[in-house]
Amino acid sequence: MNIHVFASGDQLDEACADLIGGIIRIKPRAVLGLATGGTPLGVYRRLIGDYRKGLVSFRHATSFNLDEYVGLPESRPESYHAYMRKNLFDHIDLPLSRAHLPNGNAADLEAECRRYDALVEEAGGIDLQLLGIGHNGHIGFNEPDRELAAGTHLVHLADTTRRANARFFNSIDEVPKQAITMGVGTILKAKMIVLIAKGADKADIVRRALEGPITTECPASLLQTHPRLIVLLDRDAAARLSPPSLKAMKGVDFQTDGYYTDLKVFSTNKLT
Repeated sequence: MNIHVFASGDQLDEACADLIGGIIRIKPRAVLGLATGGTPLGVYRRLIGDYRKGLVSFRHATSFNLDEYVGLPESRPESYHAYMRKNLFDHIDLPLSRAHLPNGNAADLEAECRRYDALVEEAGGIDLQLLGIGHNGHIGFNEPDRELAAGTHLVHLADTTRRANARFFNSIDEVPKQAITMGVGTILKAKMIVLIAKGADKADIVRRALEGPITTECPASLLQTHPRLIVLLDRDAAARLSPPSLKAMKGVDFQTDGYYTDLKVFSTNKLT
C-alpha cells in the first residue's frame, strides 16, 4: 500500500490526473476502470484540461465504469451514462465504442452482467482502476455483506448509499433501489488500483478500510490485499490514520506489470 496525503483536494486531483495521464502516455492502449460520484470530478476536469493542452490522448484507450443504476434511462442526468458524457467523455477523444458502462435497462440483467465481465476479459483486464469509497465502505456498488460477488452482478443498494446519492436526485424516492456493479474480484484483478477520498466525513471509513480487519462487512478493506494499491487522500480524509500508516507516504514512484512511471508531483505535494 502506498499512501499519499495532500494539503488540498485540488492537489489530489492534479496528482491523480497526472498518474492516469502518465499511464496513458506510456501505454496508449491502456484499459481504465472509471468511477462516478463527487470525488473524481476534479480528476476528470484535470484530464480534460490536459487533453485540451495536448498533453494526453485517449484515442487508443478503453474504459470500463464500475456501475450503473437499474431502471434509470441513460438520458436521465442522474444516470452514470449521462454523468460520464457530461464530465469526461464529451470532452476527450476516447471513442464511445470503447467507453463501456453496464446497461441497467437490459431485458436480461443477469445476461448483461455476464456480457460485461466478458468484455473486461476480452480487453485483457484493467490496467488502472480508479475508486472512491462509500461511507459504509462500499467500492463500486459492492455493499457490506457476509459474502461478496466476484463478478459483475445485480445489487440491492443499502439505505445509506441511497441517502448519500439522493443529493443527485430531486428526492431519495427517485434514487433507484438496484444497480449493476463490477464485482470485487474484477476490481482486485486490476494491475493498479487508485483509491481517492476527500473530506472529514470519510476519515472514519478510510481508517477502517486501510487499518481495520479485512472483512466483507467493509468491502474497501479487501483492497489491503492488492499488491499495487495507491491511496490518495486530502488532509481531512487522512485525519484518523495512525502514524505507522502515514509512513507509507514516503514513496513517489509507481510500477505496474510491463510499464513504469515516475510522478515527481508527489515529492512536492505530499505532507511531511
